[in-house]
Amino acid sequence: MNHLCLAIGVATQNSNGDLLETFFPAPLFQPDNSCFRASCEVVDASPDSNNSVVLDSAQLATLAEQWSESWSNGASTARSILQQGLPPHTTAVLVLLHEDLAPQSVPEAYLKLHLLSLRHCRPHQLNLDGIFALLPNNVWTSEGAIDPAELEQRQLAARLAGRQLSVDSVDKFPRMANYVAPAGVRIADTSRVRLGAYLGAGTTVMHEGFVNFNAGTEGPGMIEGRISAGVFVGRGSDLGGGCSTMGTLSGGNSVIISVGEECLIGANAGLGIPLGDRCTIEAGLYVTGGSVVTLLDENGSEVRTCKARELAGHSDLLFRRNSMTGRMECKTNRAAIALNEELHANN
Repeated sequence: MNHLCLAIGVATQNSNGDLLETFFPAPLFQPDNSCFRASCEVVDASPDSNNSVVLDSAQLATLAEQWSESWSNGASTARSILQQGLPPHTTAVLVLLHEDLAPQSVPEAYLKLHLLSLRHCRPHQLNLDGIFALLPNNVWTSEGAIDPAELEQRQLAARLAGRQLSVDSVDKFPRMANYVAPAGVRIADTSRVRLGAYLGAGTTVMHEGFVNFNAGTEGPGMIEGRISAGVFVGRGSDLGGGCSTMGTLSGGNSVIISVGEECLIGANAGLGIPLGDRCTIEAGLYVTGGSVVTLLDENGSEVRTCKARELAGHSDLLFRRNSMTGRMECKTNRAAIALNEELHANN
């Protein structure tokens, strides 16, 4: 029997000992039963449940020895912590996920976000129920995560030590690249890709592109628009500048919005229904489930009208706005726009 994940990480804590975030350098996805159970024995945890444990030096030493043959990356991390020591405001944490349940602690939540960005799991393959309420709102700085209530004290301490504490953001989710840098991708502005984003090889995220957690791309693809939470973009699809996708946190609710393969969402356009393959939405056109669409045949003659949600998941469609009448139209897009291969070459 394989368990979900085993991971050792370094966590940041506030002055009360509350954990703010956790970095996992090399999670062991689906560890074998013997390694998982042996790790549970060291920290006196049940192998049939999910656990998050703060480690002491004796436990670290035991785990480093135990993992030397079964999990070399974990052993190396444990030895590094023992040899170099932990700086102020940090602690070592072991997370043992027996099964995919809703996260119950900050380290569990961060481990699942790591698994997504490391491409071990795709969006919607992990239970993230309650994660938004579980994660604390942190001040993300040049010295890591800080509890907002302790920021002023830390700023003063930094200045008295001759340092300038730089604040990047105040948010529940950090930037992905501070934890995971997936191979084969380009990100022009790392602040616009949250930890928990899944970026397939060949993905380019330009300066105004944005990718939320539990969302992402199959790759290759050019992302100059917004990929909201829960949205997945298929292979070879491009999102034009300023376009947006309606996620489960921004109006999509239980409907999972997705973009199929070889699609093009034009600049400043929007998507509120799942798209099939080889679909195009012209620039500036926002297609929601309730949009009234006039269907055209291949000769441009009107067939009937319908709500856009009836077209959800269909392939080879071109959505456009009639510049004379203002009505939204949809016709077969068999001569789909050939996307620029050079845009997808990011090496």
